[in-house]
Amino acid sequence: MSAVLLPYDARNRIDWAGFVSQLSRTFAAGLIPAVNMDTGYVNLLTPDERRQVLAETKKLAGGKEFVAGAFVGDHPGEPFTLDGYRLAVDEIRSAGGTPVIFQSHGLTALVGEKLLDAYRAIARHCPRFIGFELGTMFAPFGKVYDLDTYSGLLSIPECIGAKHSSLNRELEWRRVHLRDQQRPDFLVLTGNDLAIDMVIYGSDYLLGLSTFAPDLFAKRDAMWASGDTGFYELNDLLQYLGFFVFRPPVPSYKHSAAQFLKLRGWITSDAPHPAGLRRPDSDLDVLRDIAGRIKRWE
Repeated sequence: MSAVLLPYDARNRIDWAGFVSQLSRTFAAGLIPAVNMDTGYVNLLTPDERRQVLAETKKLAGGKEFVAGAFVGDHPGEPFTLDGYRLAVDEIRSAGGTPVIFQSHGLTALVGEKLLDAYRAIARHCPRFIGFELGTMFAPFGKVYDLDTYSGLLSIPECIGAKHSSLNRELEWRRVHLRDQQRPDFLVLTGNDLAIDMVIYGSDYLLGLSTFAPDLFAKRDAMWASGDTGFYELNDLLQYLGFFVFRPPVPSYKHSAAQFLKLRGWITSDAPHPAGLRRPDSDLDVLRDIAGRIKRWE
């Protein structure tokens, strides 16, 4: 699964044509697009903008599989809002997508069985969804759960998998091991853009880095599946890109994505969301070098 960047034009407006083009490339590569995720600035969008993203995705998908973030905006100290999640889930399902349950301040303030009860309540309303652990380096409302809580998620049949974004290999390896013991069909979806080789250890992926090059991630995956040792060389190059663009402050990677996609000629502006973090223009020299190196793999 590949998170899709929501690009912006030079006048700080959503570049809908650029979004649809990137969504098309993701489908064409054979990856499952993930929209309204962190890469799509979901927490900075208005409800109408999130609904428009779903509408554009539904139109292009034509029945093909996609996933989308079920986001509930709240503030520290506010309670968990089940109705908010129900509404977000319904909008995604109506568009034909599978919900990814984004964390919120109200959700991550819960602990133990109360937290799992919240997911069970969502499950009673949604027969198929993906969980999400989001490290605070990505968003202040995120939380990485303890292993007992993660085990509880695996016991919810409606939860078919969970994206894990701690940027920590060991925490993810523990989840893969627990999955293998407790529920082998459960998807451990790595969000570790600093270790995209987690696929060789039993994780699947839902990455932001793959929006930089869905074509090459698909090629890398095919190499791994066929035993082609070129996997390692291409993986190393993509990981070099990941190390550079996911350096602190991590959320700035979305501006890096726009810079890189513009260098590839895929979008017309490298502007981030008006409220998004920016990278310095000096990054362009490094990104241009990487864009040149990947041409042999295109």
